[in-house]
Amino acid sequence: MKDKWLPQFIVCLWKGAARVPLRGLHGLAWLLGRALWGIKGREQQVTRTNLSLCYPRLTKQERSRMERQSLSASAATMLELGVMWFGPLDKTLALIKRVHGIEHLEAALKPGQGVVLLAPHIGNWELLNLWLSKRHAFTAMYAPPEMASLDVHIRGGRERAGAHLVPTDRRGVMQLMKALKRGEMVGVLPDQEPEPGQGGCFAPFFGIPAYTATLLPKLISRSGARAVIGLARRLPGGGGFELIFLPPDERVYSEDEVVAAAGANACVERAIVETPLQYQWEYKRFRERPGDTYKFYERIRKRKKKKKKA
Repeated sequence: MKDKWLPQFIVCLWKGAARVPLRGLHGLAWLLGRALWGIKGREQQVTRTNLSLCYPRLTKQERSRMERQSLSASAATMLELGVMWFGPLDKTLALIKRVHGIEHLEAALKPGQGVVLLAPHIGNWELLNLWLSKRHAFTAMYAPPEMASLDVHIRGGRERAGAHLVPTDRRGVMQLMKALKRGEMVGVLPDQEPEPGQGGCFAPFFGIPAYTATLLPKLISRSGARAVIGLARRLPGGGGFELIFLPPDERVYSEDEVVAAAGANACVERAIVETPLQYQWEYKRFRERPGDTYKFYERIRKRKKKKKKA
């Protein structure tokens, strides 16, 4: 019974949220962020762990303030999904108030040359997808949700401006490669940790070894594509968004996968510098660790198990 009504309820929430002004959604996100921080759940604990690793010089007060703001930003991203997927496309795109660094995008977009867009989990990457796919042939990987009945709605929302979604498997990688060789653009999430044994290596991220996908260097080296960093930053007061394009770290073009992976992580760091509070810090970016080194999230997992036993 739950499998039938829950997806319908979620879609109704998304469609309802599409009618709410951004100021209202962001106000609710502010409250949700405070609530997530207050209950000291998994999101808050992972966020605190990641910030302590990446910003070790923060004081306790600075870290707590950054945690609250980061959790509110992540809540805003979730609440904005209805606007991105179900709001009128022209009104959704009108939320973009300005574009910075367009020259970096244009420099990569040469006739017959493919482009790999590096889009870290910052701000609202769904809006970045809509803006780009409205202007260029754009292909990205997509993993269907666990609730199968939501697939048609999510896929429809992401493809409604012209994007082409491919599966997250070998067949999908082949389609990305074909798109690049046609001189088109593909999107890659450079900060998403691959499963062990599925194309990854350890490379520094904020000076800490992080298991990093080697998909990017493979795509670039085999297609001759150029890379560019892109993000959609949320403006204060429900004022919309601004797109930012940045040049990549030149190491992404290295034929050495480890060097190229380090370059990809440096690209993510470069994007985070633009808006650190809108990065998805509650993601377990350092889940995999080299050898028998200390597991950063081990205590969070154990604490969760204890609660279940109680």
